[in-house]
Amino acid sequence: MQTEVIVVGAGPTGLMLANELNLAGVQVVVLEQQRTRSTQSRAGGLQPRTAEVLDLRGFLDPLLEQALDRGKFGGHFAGLPVELDCRPWHTRHPYPVAIPQGRLEAFLEQRLVERGVPVLRGHEVSAIEQDADGVTAGEIRGGYLVACDGGHSAVRKLLGVPFPGIPGRMASVVADLTLASRSETVPRVSEHFSRYPKSANGFFTVLHPIEGKRYRLIFGRFAAERPDRELPITTGEVQEALTAVYGPETTLGELLAASRFSDATRQVENYREGRVLFAGDAAHIHLPIGGQGVNLGIQDAVNLGWKLAAAVRDWAPEGLLDSYHTERHPVAARVLRTTRAQSMIMNPSRDADLATVRDLFTDLLRLPDTNYFVSGMMSGLDIDYPGVGPRMLDLDLTTADGPTRMSRLLHSGRGLLLNFDDAPRSIDRWSARVDQVVAEADRDATTVLIRPDGHIAWTANDERPLESALAQWFG
Repeated sequence: MQTEVIVVGAGPTGLMLANELNLAGVQVVVLEQQRTRSTQSRAGGLQPRTAEVLDLRGFLDPLLEQALDRGKFGGHFAGLPVELDCRPWHTRHPYPVAIPQGRLEAFLEQRLVERGVPVLRGHEVSAIEQDADGVTAGEIRGGYLVACDGGHSAVRKLLGVPFPGIPGRMASVVADLTLASRSETVPRVSEHFSRYPKSANGFFTVLHPIEGKRYRLIFGRFAAERPDRELPITTGEVQEALTAVYGPETTLGELLAASRFSDATRQVENYREGRVLFAGDAAHIHLPIGGQGVNLGIQDAVNLGWKLAAAVRDWAPEGLLDSYHTERHPVAARVLRTTRAQSMIMNPSRDADLATVRDLFTDLLRLPDTNYFVSGMMSGLDIDYPGVGPRMLDLDLTTADGPTRMSRLLHSGRGLLLNFDDAPRSIDRWSARVDQVVAEADRDATTVLIRPDGHIAWTANDERPLESALAQWFG
């Protein structure tokens, strides 16, 4: 089979990337080792910036119809009892959105199927060869290959790409289950995350309702040998944790799905190796805390998609594809640092020194400036790439076609020159890749050039001419 891009991995990152490439008219094939999608809840929510990114493609509204009733409360940092307030960041989505990963994947895959994009399940990649003209994965040949195949990436291993970092120091279990009976200490409704962590009798746990009778339980022991990741998780193991923390009145009903994870922290040094690129967990792993993983992956995909499409279509200006690494590697590196810091603060031991640190951080998060800084960092709303402007706000607009919003003007996946001063600006040379819309905004606004990923590439206040920015990003 011949294609233009091979995407390995049908998780959120791979499926989002395939949608981005398809939107740009690129031929793409998705390869997935698993024959069926996991039924486990896994990532349970979208951070505000990821909600915005999905909104840029018109994906968010249909996903919201499948969202769980989480309640309007902010995210958290290290499980501390202070809500992160994203409202000062001027986003339409200031609260995390509770969409189980499986539903997100099903939605993204269905869109690909509707557009005739092959998603080949049960397809294990066991050999990869690349040359100056493309990449071969088994019987499939493409111009480029993107590894989105998770923390144990087969692509990364086959190419011998190092995955440096810190090995796991703890082992935990995450399980979806039902409860046959519940003590009064078991939460009944969705609350701020800080209400869920508990510890007793040598165990630490996080237990919270998902939907209906379904609960999610994370647990581990304070002092125990780390079992092999592939060791099956038994009902007895789960019941022991439930009894230790929630009492004998809390009994397991059905163990629906379970897996083991650690706090390993790793990141590839280069997101590009010739014609092979890495995204999502194949590029970076960390302790799953604060809803960071799936959000990093979705944003990797939206940053990479239009740049890779430009390379495939041979109009990419010099350095455009490499800017994927330049921009996204530091973002993930920061998440790796912050998740390590959170794991230290959240350590459920009774260490008195750690307790004072938690108290101090709690007080700091109550300060508006600190909360603003941390909420921007945890939500991704503060991302500001080097040499590029921040994200463009989703302004209410009035155009010749009537009222609209900025996000709706980016559904095409093209660049956008949003003209607020009606000054004549010719973009004929780039009209195949950039739209120009004259609009009035609901607040003071300056004419702005917006990249397909929603970041500002130029404003009328810049010293350099518009043509320079158009040439830099759109050839």
